[in-house]
Amino acid sequence: MTDLTQALRRSARQYPDHAAIITDEGIITHRQFNGLSDQIAGALVAQGISPKDRIALYCPNGPEFPIVYAGILKAGATVVPINLLINTDEISFILKDSGARGLFYHDSLQTTVLRLMEDHSELDLYRIGDDSSLGPNQKNNLEGLLAMKEPPPEISLQPEHDLAAILYTSGTTGFPKGAMLTHRNLTSNCKSVHAAMHWRSGADVVLVVLPMFHAFASTVGMLTPLTNGCALVPMTRFEPDTVAHMINAHQATIFLGVPSMYSVMLRLKDDRVALLKSLRFAIAGGAAMPVSVMHQFQTRFNIRICEGDGPTECSPVTCVNPIDGISKPGTVGLPVPDVEMKIVDDEGQELSDGEVGEIAVRGPNVMKGYWNQPDATAAVFMGDWFLTGDLGTRDEDGYFSIVDRKKDLIIVNGMNVYPRMIEEVLYQFPNLKEAAVIAEPSELHGEIPIAFVVLDPVPLELDRQLRTFCREHLGRHQVPKRFINVEELPKNAAGKIMKRELRKQGEIERGIVGL
Repeated sequence: MTDLTQALRRSARQYPDHAAIITDEGIITHRQFNGLSDQIAGALVAQGISPKDRIALYCPNGPEFPIVYAGILKAGATVVPINLLINTDEISFILKDSGARGLFYHDSLQTTVLRLMEDHSELDLYRIGDDSSLGPNQKNNLEGLLAMKEPPPEISLQPEHDLAAILYTSGTTGFPKGAMLTHRNLTSNCKSVHAAMHWRSGADVVLVVLPMFHAFASTVGMLTPLTNGCALVPMTRFEPDTVAHMINAHQATIFLGVPSMYSVMLRLKDDRVALLKSLRFAIAGGAAMPVSVMHQFQTRFNIRICEGDGPTECSPVTCVNPIDGISKPGTVGLPVPDVEMKIVDDEGQELSDGEVGEIAVRGPNVMKGYWNQPDATAAVFMGDWFLTGDLGTRDEDGYFSIVDRKKDLIIVNGMNVYPRMIEEVLYQFPNLKEAAVIAEPSELHGEIPIAFVVLDPVPLELDRQLRTFCREHLGRHQVPKRFINVEELPKNAAGKIMKRELRKQGEIERGIVGL
């Protein structure tokens, strides 16, 4: 069984002169990538980092992120990626909860790190950028570590047990939980992704604008290419025109995106369409892809979107629509190789095809558990099956569809109402850019659906027109009781709409919580 450090070194041996990281400034080959990450590992060990230490990584997309990530692994330590969009209280919690020994941070994030140091003076700091100091905790900067020229340590890892990364999931309430991903979890998922999506070893180039601290981009956009002789083109921010030009400039063959990105890219001018012609296919994940958006994108750009799914706890890919087989829009496809999926009821009994239940997953990709949370771990496992919290169905061909998150289910007069079904209808309304449906308590009905929409331009009689449109396509109990037009919907770093923020807004309006 291979660990990630072995997989990365094997890739460097097989494809030494192939590009590993491509930027506008130049190319880093797999041989160079291997050498740089080896030097970081050697320097970290020389400065006191021990196997199994946790090292946090707080850095935007760029060549430094994967180089440091691999260096931490090669030192025998565990990477704790930090979400760039969360507040200092949540970062502080993650640093404390994980017991982080050190923190690599990009110099653009110095202001936040200065605030963090007030409560984390024990952290060893490693700056990615210039050599200015933050005081006694400033252990070194990236250039200083590379200048040490220390040889990489000889470490022995147990892939099935040793942690490669702790990824903190977005909590719906309270603080997040740290999903413990072993070397086996991640190497097996990279292997499954490579096989399911027919990556061409030593040839494919993936454009990565999704943040690499997130599970989707980390595994599919970073680790899969780096362990298979392929290349990644990192981008720090999503701007559709720049994305199109980067795809063309570096002849990217694979694009990763969340549904909202594909929706925005539909607004590209006609003369930009040809800039995407190097793409073999695109991958959608992170949230439900509206079927109408998928059809529009595929028609306009002649690029197939393969929708897939998987939670952070599963490394994260569990299923995807086949690259060269039958694609079923509205589904998340078939389980990837080595991963099993089924639909179960509340008692854990497997349901028949077509019945709605919770999606359960089993395989070498499933996390070891939640860091320091045995009760939370026990709550999501049924034997060796992981309960995803997603409500879904499986059809007669084995394709899985996600109906909704279990916690997002709306019960109106005792009847199940699935927000995603309403959202799919709303996306067919002219000029509607985005939609999100949530539950609101009702004394008369138990709960009622409320729709937040982004419309441009806004109809003069928005409420009446949307209600009439929904009545034509939905049952009476499914029609939202209110339509609220907003400039934009709140999203996390992965582009997923944060319904908990919309619920909070409703609670403020009803006087349940304060501002």
